[in-house]
Amino acid sequence: MSTELIIEKINLHNFKAFLDLVEKLAIYEKLTPPDDEAKARLERDGLSENPKYIAYLGKLDDKYVAYVIYFFNYSSFYAKPLMYIEDIFVLEEYRRQGIGTKMFRFCVQQALEHDCGRIEWCVLNWNEPGIKFYEKNGAKKLEWTFFRYDQDQINSFSVP
Repeated sequence: MSTELIIEKINLHNFKAFLDLVEKLAIYEKLTPPDDEAKARLERDGLSENPKYIAYLGKLDDKYVAYVIYFFNYSSFYAKPLMYIEDIFVLEEYRRQGIGTKMFRFCVQQALEHDCGRIEWCVLNWNEPGIKFYEKNGAKKLEWTFFRYDQDQINSFSVP
C-alpha cells in the first residue's frame, strides 16, 4: 500500500465516493445520512460554477479514505475571510496514519492562500479522539456557546 495521500477536489467522477464518505461520517456521528434529495443538493451545490462549499477527497492508492468540506464566511473584526471547516473525516481503519493531519494541514494551506483571518470548526462533545487531535495540533477550545435553528424552526419563525 502506498503511503502517499493524494488530495483531489470533488468532481463528477469521484462524487459517489464523496457521498459514501459523507454517509459513513453520519453513521459515526449517529445521525441520519443524507437522503436522495440532500444528495442531489450536495451535487448541485458542490459542483456548480459558484459552489456553496468546497470539498476534497483523500486517496491512498485507488481508495478514497478521507474528505474535508469547508466554506468561507467573513469577519467584521478582521475584515478578512474566515474558513469554516464543516467536516474532516477519515475512515476508521485508516485513522492514526497521519491522514487527518494531512487533510487538516491542507485546510490550513487553503486558508493561507485565501488570506483568512481564522479557521473555525466544531467537534461533538463526545468525540474525544477528535478533540484530542485538534488540541494536539494546537487548536484552542473556545468559550462560546453555539446555538442552532433547524429547518422546522426556520420555517416556523414569525417574521413581521
